[in-house]
Amino acid sequence: MLRRPKPTDSEADLLREQERFLTSGAPSAANVVRRPDKRRGEAGEGEAASGEAGGGQRDVVTIEDLPDQLPSLTPAPPKKSRFKAGRVTFEDEDPEDRLDRHDTHISAVLSKIVERDTSSTPISLPAFTGIAFPKVLHRSETSNQAPLSSAGGKKSIFARQIAAQRLKEGKTPDFREQRLPSDTSMDTDQPPAGPSLVSGQGLAGPDSSGETMRIHKENQAKLQAMSQSEILEEQKKLLSQLDPRLVEFVRSRKAQSIISSSSKHVEDKTDKDDLSLQNTGRDSSSADVLFHKGQEVEMEGDEEEEEEEEPPPPPPAVTEEDLPVKPQKDWVHMDKLEPEKLEWMKDLPAPRRKGTKKAMQARFDFTGSLIAPTEDLPTHLGLHHHGEEPERAGYSLKELFLLSRSQIIQQRSLSLSTLANILSKARAGEYVSVVRGSMVSTLLDAGLLFLLRFALDDGVEGVMSAAVHALKALLVSAEDEECLDSTFSWFRGLASFPLLPTAQEEEDEEDEGLDEILKETAKEKEERKSDHDVASQDVIKGLLRMKLLPRLRYILEVVRPSPRVVQDVLEILTRFARHSSSSATQVLDCPRLMETVMSEFLPTSWSPSSPIPPQSVYGLPLASALKLLRVLATSGRHACARLLNSLGARERLSCLLSAEPGELLLEPTEALRVTTEAYRLWAVAAGYGQACRIYIDLYPALAKALQSVHRVLPPSDPLLPLQLQRLLALLSLLTQVTHTAGCHQELQAGVVSSQGDECPPPPPVSWGHVSGLQAALLGHLKGFVKSLDDPVQRDSSLTVIPAYLVYLEAYYHQLSRQNCFKPVETLQELELLTSEVLLPLMSHDAVRGLMKNLESSSVVCNIQPSGRRSPETTPNLPGLACSGWRDRPGPVAPGSPFPLLTGLGLLLETITGIHKGLSKKFTGLLLSEPLIGYLRRCSQATPTLSHTWAWLLRHEHHLLYLLLRLAHRQVPTEPEVAKHASLYHQVALVLLPWLLPGSEYLAHELLSTIIFSKDFISEGHSGGPEAVELGELKLHEETQHHASPSLQTVGALLREACVQLPSIRGCFLTHLAHLEPSVLVSRDALLGHNPWIKSQLLPELTGPVLPSDWPFLPLVSLYERTGVSDGGGLAVEELPQGALQAVTHCLQWLLLLEVWREDALKVVLPVAKLARLSCVFLCSSDLFLERPVQKLTWGLFRLLTRGSRLDSLDLNEPPPGLASFQDLYSALLAQYEAVSFGDRLFGCWVLLPLQRRYSATMRLAVFGEHVGMLRSLGVTLEQLSVPIERFTSPPEDSLPVLRLYFRSLVTATLKPSWSPVLYVVALSHVNSFIFSQDAAAQEVETARHSMLRKIYYLTDEVLKNHLLLFRLPQRHSALGFDTYDQLPPIRAKRLASVLGLQDNGSDKGD
Repeated sequence: MLRRPKPTDSEADLLREQERFLTSGAPSAANVVRRPDKRRGEAGEGEAASGEAGGGQRDVVTIEDLPDQLPSLTPAPPKKSRFKAGRVTFEDEDPEDRLDRHDTHISAVLSKIVERDTSSTPISLPAFTGIAFPKVLHRSETSNQAPLSSAGGKKSIFARQIAAQRLKEGKTPDFREQRLPSDTSMDTDQPPAGPSLVSGQGLAGPDSSGETMRIHKENQAKLQAMSQSEILEEQKKLLSQLDPRLVEFVRSRKAQSIISSSSKHVEDKTDKDDLSLQNTGRDSSSADVLFHKGQEVEMEGDEEEEEEEEPPPPPPAVTEEDLPVKPQKDWVHMDKLEPEKLEWMKDLPAPRRKGTKKAMQARFDFTGSLIAPTEDLPTHLGLHHHGEEPERAGYSLKELFLLSRSQIIQQRSLSLSTLANILSKARAGEYVSVVRGSMVSTLLDAGLLFLLRFALDDGVEGVMSAAVHALKALLVSAEDEECLDSTFSWFRGLASFPLLPTAQEEEDEEDEGLDEILKETAKEKEERKSDHDVASQDVIKGLLRMKLLPRLRYILEVVRPSPRVVQDVLEILTRFARHSSSSATQVLDCPRLMETVMSEFLPTSWSPSSPIPPQSVYGLPLASALKLLRVLATSGRHACARLLNSLGARERLSCLLSAEPGELLLEPTEALRVTTEAYRLWAVAAGYGQACRIYIDLYPALAKALQSVHRVLPPSDPLLPLQLQRLLALLSLLTQVTHTAGCHQELQAGVVSSQGDECPPPPPVSWGHVSGLQAALLGHLKGFVKSLDDPVQRDSSLTVIPAYLVYLEAYYHQLSRQNCFKPVETLQELELLTSEVLLPLMSHDAVRGLMKNLESSSVVCNIQPSGRRSPETTPNLPGLACSGWRDRPGPVAPGSPFPLLTGLGLLLETITGIHKGLSKKFTGLLLSEPLIGYLRRCSQATPTLSHTWAWLLRHEHHLLYLLLRLAHRQVPTEPEVAKHASLYHQVALVLLPWLLPGSEYLAHELLSTIIFSKDFISEGHSGGPEAVELGELKLHEETQHHASPSLQTVGALLREACVQLPSIRGCFLTHLAHLEPSVLVSRDALLGHNPWIKSQLLPELTGPVLPSDWPFLPLVSLYERTGVSDGGGLAVEELPQGALQAVTHCLQWLLLLEVWREDALKVVLPVAKLARLSCVFLCSSDLFLERPVQKLTWGLFRLLTRGSRLDSLDLNEPPPGLASFQDLYSALLAQYEAVSFGDRLFGCWVLLPLQRRYSATMRLAVFGEHVGMLRSLGVTLEQLSVPIERFTSPPEDSLPVLRLYFRSLVTATLKPSWSPVLYVVALSHVNSFIFSQDAAAQEVETARHSMLRKIYYLTDEVLKNHLLLFRLPQRHSALGFDTYDQLPPIRAKRLASVLGLQDNGSDKGD
């Protein structure tokens, strides 16, 4: 075999291989073909021999499937030759002959040159003038130009002036100028006298015009001799030879000329309307016939469309009188009226709403306001354009997107500014009621994020500034920030939830079935996604992926934009920091970003700015820059330490707070804002136990600021709101410093945290540094309480009093932990505080008026207020929905009682813990009518969880918890308060599954104190179990039948559950032990253990701390540990130790809740309750046989199957956590077959889903796949607490189920002694089916006849009588049903008719 040459082969190797190839005789891969070159006179294949002898041959190598010509490197349309297109060619013509005919010698060309005949052409000499040079022609001299009609066709200005000069001299223009234009032929009905196609140009001799007429007459004679069909045939032949594009071009030009001429001569159209093919005459050319015919077909199509759609009549043609501006004679090219080009000069029609129910496109003005479709705005506003719907003012989103990528700078800037205004109004919720869908979602889906990111890279500062403003409008809500700032001084107000999207991504299908090691990590998945995918799930993450932070740094550092852009950039960075701790870290890690902010907007020294407001904010301290630092510090103690130590925030705090606001060389409002944000930043740092040494250094300045509290708060001061915010920030700082100082002693002693971590270093501030402030602040509080009597100062006092109460709580809470604590003096001090401050405050009319607003201000009670404009939030860009918060009731509104009651409850919780005897003095608060009504509303509420409400719900949960803690101290000792114990317990039960991440300690305290407290379950010691027993006895008397195992036992079970409440509490706390780390973190934050706090950012909002079905937790967790597999086999051989006790306690608690606290479990669907309780049968083979479990489960089963509760049980709805109830039911059937041993409780549980109103799938499963269980399903009708009518009515309509019923009866699989209930059910449905008179399909009717015949011929007479004589189910009957003594006449007739059909069929067969 021949081998391929290698690069290493020498020339000798190649020659050797060539010799082997020639000797082998193998065919070659390429052939040498001699191709002739005709341009050189070479011969073809027939003259190959002579060619070879000549020695001028060339070797041409051809390869198969290789084109002769090289392909073009650049895609371009093929070149077209006008000369080639004009030649007539034939398919059978030889190409060589055609080439020889056209490619002739130059002599042939020169010999055919014929000079034009100029013998008859007049010669004119130039006119003599008295000027040295010819006069320059001006366009304004229109009198020197000949009109178009005399100049002939379209002529240039110069040619028209020459023609006018000749006419003035009395000379006749040449022949071409004497020809009439083509337009004149349309003005008459007579055919043209001369030829219209033959001009005679180029004919020699003086009689050229006569020759032209002769040719014309000859053509007319030929046309007249031809018939109509011959003309059409010649026309088709001519069309086949012409280029189709040329024909279309001529047709379009002819149609345009006809339309223009008809519009030009509207007044003379009386004769033109009858113009058609018939009156054109035979002397018309074939092209004319073609054009008119094409126009006629098009018009027919138009007429058909008019008949179908009937569009509005066309607008009247524009005349010169209709133009807003009359054309002047000296205007170039304005001597001819062109209506189609002048349409836009007409006045716009008035906008009107379309007569349709479909939505119309939204249009906006430059301020972002929506323009009504019928609103008629003047055109000078710049809102009209020549796009879609020109009569409507405004721009659509599509048009704004298009303009934002324009090459004109003003258009880009204006469109981005308009989009910014639209976004601001959309975030405020102004479009919710007038625009379909979400405006922000629509813009994000359209690619707004990428549009703004591209615009930020624009080199024009105006466009870049507009893009920054639009991005700020998209990301930042000013009202959200105001609300968060206003709650900063509340209890735990400096903490906040990260604004992360709540939608969780599902696991990729690629990772299914893989080991944990092989699965991609979250970081790897994130890196694999595109920017669009990331942005569609999280806008902030998408912007970070697009390198937005370096661009913002460039804008601040290099571009140095205007103050507004600087403010926008700082607010955008603040929103990034609120997103998550990782985003805040990226802001800190961005190169030179924070250094630029610190050096340019938080300098240590600056000079006063002369203009107000300043032209540039560079070199001046900004409150927004301090707020950025504060939000960054909230993300974690490490970030806060970086800001204080590495970036120099500590020096900035000392510089800004060492002087009064009036001494900062800033505008008064900006000075107050800067000092307020400085105090807040310091408070966040003190919340970690950091920056406390500054407290010692700046103590004189703080004392001076406290001394001037009343002096700086005159009622008429226009800066009053800013001064109040500054005072609240100062009190928040002192509160955090007090908490930190309270931990100094514990840390100094070396006490480690409960988690076993290393003990943090003690802070530099100790208790002695802060204890002296209490007296001064208490004096301030007394003064503000007294000022409540002054209507002018009342609002200011109500604003600052809560912060003083929070400070006092921190002081007394930490005081009780100090070694210097003196109990006797402290108790006396607390009594004075109660009598002089707290009781007068609670009894004041202003506070009582605030408490009346509890229900209206509550988020829990009004989670969806009616008639309220809800702002737009999207899943990938969550917000807080604070638009219009000052104008509507709410926890943050000016008239809200929440901050005052929360501060008061916090202080009462602490002082009543120190002084137990003080609790009875505050019974009036718990017994007040507004508070009782508010608690009743809360006990019935079902709030939803979202970012929109979570930050407000957290504060309301604090208030509810504090009220319950106060009730916990008073219920055992105060009889009046104890009357409402069940209400408090109900509120505690509904509050527990509401608590959000960060409140785990509150949940632990509720479970430890109130939830399982005997004092709050008053029914347990006030005759509650006895009342239940009496109710059971009454029910027994009414039903008049033997009791099922659960009757008369629920009362005893409840009595036992009340005794076991401490054990039940221990059981649930044990099963919630996995929350211990979160509880400890939450405890440190809520109790003020500042040195142990890792971050002021709360955990991610993934859901409540506890699930809504937490009472089922021990049962579900046991099933998860010991559950069954798909086949029904147990996963473990025996239950864990203590499992029986845990299940018993769980069932006891569930029974207690179902009887006395039914509303607490209303959030759990009945199908979910049934699914959770099914774990009793699935988690073990004998757990349900234990006597306490049996009793409790019977009681719960009876409660779930009573009256309205049974009606609300919908098994067609999938339970939470399961795909469908049918899957769970299949596991129950398999478990029943395996381990039930005919247990009556398990049997009732299995029978419950077989009710007629539920899916037939479960009945098919019993009588099909698990038919063997029918032998042991011995539940009687008396033991079944569900009425038998729910199983037998309405009649079964599923034919497969009916066939299975009939088969089980006939084959003796189903017997009354084995399964009494299902025997009655099957009898009832089969009997109803066979005797039904309803019309049905042929298949159903055939099945009826077949069953009835088989029943009649049954050998089992008992079953035959049961099937034929069945009447109605009867619970107290021995058989479980009643029968007829004999077959009713109508049924007997039915049976006879079916049997008669059978007999007739057999006779015919014979």
